[in-house]
Amino acid sequence: MCTNIVYEWLKTLQLPQYAESFVDNGYDDLEVCKQIGDPDLDAIGVAVPHHRRR
Repeated sequence: MCTNIVYEWLKTLQLPQYAESFVDNGYDDLEVCKQIGDPDLDAIGVAVPHHRRR
């Protein structure tokens, strides 16, 4: 499991299951995560609607 700022952020949102996918898709920095849109969430595998809103 990755232990970085993105993992910690996802953990606080109670979404740590996505941490590896985020990092694998290049979202390893919070500044980059600010730019995430629906196509990115699709690629990462975040399909549950209420997870996408967090």
